[in-house]
Amino acid sequence: MNETPCPIRSPLLRPTAMRVRTLQVLPVLLLAVCGAAGAADFVGPDSCKGCHPEAYDAWMQSKHARATDSLGEQQKKDARCLSCHAPDQAEQGTAAVTCETCHGGGQYYSPSYVMKDAELARLVGLVDPSEKMCRTCHDASSPSLRPFDFKDALKAIDHWSAERTRKAARAEAPPSTPPPASARK
Repeated sequence: MNETPCPIRSPLLRPTAMRVRTLQVLPVLLLAVCGAAGAADFVGPDSCKGCHPEAYDAWMQSKHARATDSLGEQQKKDARCLSCHAPDQAEQGTAAVTCETCHGGGQYYSPSYVMKDAELARLVGLVDPSEKMCRTCHDASSPSLRPFDFKDALKAIDHWSAERTRKAARAEAPPSTPPPASARK
């Protein structure tokens, strides 16, 4: 009598602790990654300062950092004005247009190991601002006296050139060599 082995007894089909754990963790991981881009918590501009000091300094000098300064007392209470001048005030407690207003909530992309991988950072919520995004506030209905020119606006908020220059200089610098063994004694 030639019996076929029961498939459940086959080592390949038998559930292992690792397979079961993977099946339990996978849905949670997928929810975290899928929800990261839209539901990330804000970490605030001071969190960005540690790794991006030049960008932070440029932002501090920008009109975005002082966006509510141009509003009167009544306007500072008007939701229509605050939707552009302090859009993340409820989440961040910061009355300004901050890093995360344009780049998305940083909870998932702010860790340094994530920021070192541009693709991963974008996957978990880092946003590359576009003209369309800027025009949600800088549009024909805004009470600005001048029309919005995206290219000129980019130059006015340049907070990336100084950091890129510093990184390029560091990359081009010759590696430091340790002193000869005789000099170490």
